[in-house]
Amino acid sequence: MPCELILVLDAPSPRDVAPALKRLVGTVTWVKVGLEMFTACGPDCVREVADLGFKVFLDLKLHDIPNTVAKSVESVAKLPIGMLTLHTGGGREMMAWAVKAQQQHAPQLRLLGVTVLTSMGAKDLNEVGVAAAPEAQVVRLGRLAVEAGLRGLVCSPLELAPLRAALPSDVALVTPGIRPREAGLDDQTRVMTPGEAARAGASFIVVGRPIWKAPDPVIAARAILSELGA
Repeated sequence: MPCELILVLDAPSPRDVAPALKRLVGTVTWVKVGLEMFTACGPDCVREVADLGFKVFLDLKLHDIPNTVAKSVESVAKLPIGMLTLHTGGGREMMAWAVKAQQQHAPQLRLLGVTVLTSMGAKDLNEVGVAAAPEAQVVRLGRLAVEAGLRGLVCSPLELAPLRAALPSDVALVTPGIRPREAGLDDQTRVMTPGEAARAGASFIVVGRPIWKAPDPVIAARAILSELGA
């Protein structure tokens, strides 16, 4: 299957990007509602974006005791979302409880395990007590997530190849840290271009600032989609 584009909504509210967002209807299929927007305006922002016709990737990175995460999955399952994130660092039991809640309350919802944040390098991992290199830690957590029942992962583009080699082919890999060649790195440290990520095995790429900062977001989004072969 071709790699798909997910547009990050880098704003406290959909209304803050409403004019450009409405222009992107029909060009972009998926949008990501993250923690900033969700904490600012709550579930209504998800409904508002979905009502425009977008599929919603809710990126909350849940991480708590198993029961709390399971109850959180049950709560957000009432929203019109297609993907939801949780931290694989929460462990096997936490992920398994989340999967059970998802299967009971939202069978079509895809849970994605966040492995190592794309803003973190080897030094950052070492500072929090992880001696492994980012690639090794991502593969370890990815295997654990799949064993717990998750059907997708979030990873940096640099870990796409090792994850594709280690995991079943039907596991979706969602990849932030994507920058067109002309764009800056911002706060990402492990990056690829859209085409490179697609060829490495990404199922979805996540892009925000390179589209929103462009003179014309629609043209920027279409250029990325063209690079993906969409």
